[in-house]
Amino acid sequence: MTALTAARPSWRDRLVDLPLPEIAAPVALVLLVVAFGALDGTFLSRGNIEAVLQASAILVVLAVGQAFVIATGGIDLSVASTMTLGAVVLGQVYATDAGIGWAILAGIAAATAVGLVNGLVVAKGGITDFIVTLGTLSAASGLALIIANGKPQPVLDGFLLRLSADGVGPFTWSVIVAAVVAVVAHVVLFRTRLGVHILAVGGSTEAARSTGVHNVRVKVAVYLISGALAGIAAVLLVARVGAAEPASNTSFLLNSVAAVVLGGVSLFGGRATIAGPVVGALLLASLVNGLTLLGVSQFYQPLAVGIVVVLAAFLTRFQR
Repeated sequence: MTALTAARPSWRDRLVDLPLPEIAAPVALVLLVVAFGALDGTFLSRGNIEAVLQASAILVVLAVGQAFVIATGGIDLSVASTMTLGAVVLGQVYATDAGIGWAILAGIAAATAVGLVNGLVVAKGGITDFIVTLGTLSAASGLALIIANGKPQPVLDGFLLRLSADGVGPFTWSVIVAAVVAVVAHVVLFRTRLGVHILAVGGSTEAARSTGVHNVRVKVAVYLISGALAGIAAVLLVARVGAAEPASNTSFLLNSVAAVVLGGVSLFGGRATIAGPVVGALLLASLVNGLTLLGVSQFYQPLAVGIVVVLAAFLTRFQR
């Protein structure tokens, strides 16, 4: 009897074996939806669901890019400023009557260039990603203000209006774009050699190098992906706002990291998912939307988001 008792796993061992970081966001999202649906009848209305999905589309794209970087054990603090720079470049090119197609390409190219600079300096320069992306955060913000002369540029184009207003059922084209980005990212991360190398570098840089993985190329690739997706997010942002705003919104940076943490991606690298950050982005958008419907002051909303993120990070203690 004693031997059987000793062999029986304790509650702590059972807790460790559960994939808590991976299931935390879906469970929390379901509980959140049930709670807000009971407290406010309009929360589950079609119009509000469309609003939540629309609000989360930009964050989903940014969080997916952030997930690639964090999967290697890095972090990209410049995503919000990169998105802002991409939006400003899009607006300025559009103002020259070059056409919306060229404007979109220019905005995505500008954001991708920032990602390339981040990757090259981190990988080849040997400087920690925190310092590099903190620098490009400031540089991209300043460059956006200089290019726009501190003034927003209206972008009232039919294509962008349809992108944010039209769609299929409750899903606008912006939401569909975000979903396509997530699916493609999942395929890249789990069905390609690049994805295998990304997770290998995040797990152990030395071990990856010893097996023939080109660590420099992988590092450059993930920051390039993050920059390109920030450019796509810039297009969605301009479509939603109707203008290219030069002022950077730091909440997108904080929420992109928060969505990744909520989604169960390890901040130390080597373990990642794409579905997790997507659910994390939906969770954050639902939380802010629900608090707004309940009349909670905007001053308390960042506090609520911060508490949720800390609780999610706490769960990683139990991950073996």
